[in-house]
Amino acid sequence: MKNNTYVVATIKSWNIEQFHSVEDKLPGQWHLITDHTELTVERLEELNPRYIFFPHWSWIVPRDILERWECVCFHMADVPYGRGGSPLQNLIERGHTETKLSALRMVSELDAGPVYFKVPLSLGGSAQEIFHRMAPLIFRLATDIAVDEPEPKEQQGEVVVFKRRTPEQSVLPHSGDIPKLSDHIRMLDAETYPKAFIQHGEFRLEFSHAEIDENGQLNARVSFTKNSLSK
Repeated sequence: MKNNTYVVATIKSWNIEQFHSVEDKLPGQWHLITDHTELTVERLEELNPRYIFFPHWSWIVPRDILERWECVCFHMADVPYGRGGSPLQNLIERGHTETKLSALRMVSELDAGPVYFKVPLSLGGSAQEIFHRMAPLIFRLATDIAVDEPEPKEQQGEVVVFKRRTPEQSVLPHSGDIPKLSDHIRMLDAETYPKAFIQHGEFRLEFSHAEIDENGQLNARVSFTKNSLSK
């Protein structure tokens, strides 16, 4: 008999909201894990999932879990181009307006596993808007994998690895053009991400909601806090 039990492990609100919005329509029995302390061998042995889906996870998945269960991650790049950290920001910084959302079998090497499916994804709008646009695609892919149980195919092409960005890289650039400045603000404009900012004396000015008007002028919302650069 087919195992129709599945686990979704995610920490981001947009994926959690999407899970709850489609939970009743998903095939089989689905369980949600939102705390990394709950992702244990003991817990997974109780559930015995066919697949574990990781829409957005900030911790290394232990090898004993990767080896015992089929784990699937969702990476916002047309792998092997764009393996590694901060794919959204790295793609926008490089001038990409479109990408692929790749569903990968997780292996010990980051984002190097074989591919189940890829679907197009627009990089227009703020990071928050992109993540919300991506969430339904993730669960569509997860459903297709659960139903069809496809054999993933090894990645083909030149490997390009992105480096994870640091909070200090969120500082507004000192030069460039208006579209690039807008890109810098919007690619960081999502909850839990370090906003684009400048330091002005004791004040930190954080920028969001970037929009270029018909005259080519960039407008954005600014918030003042009394934080140091290192915080």
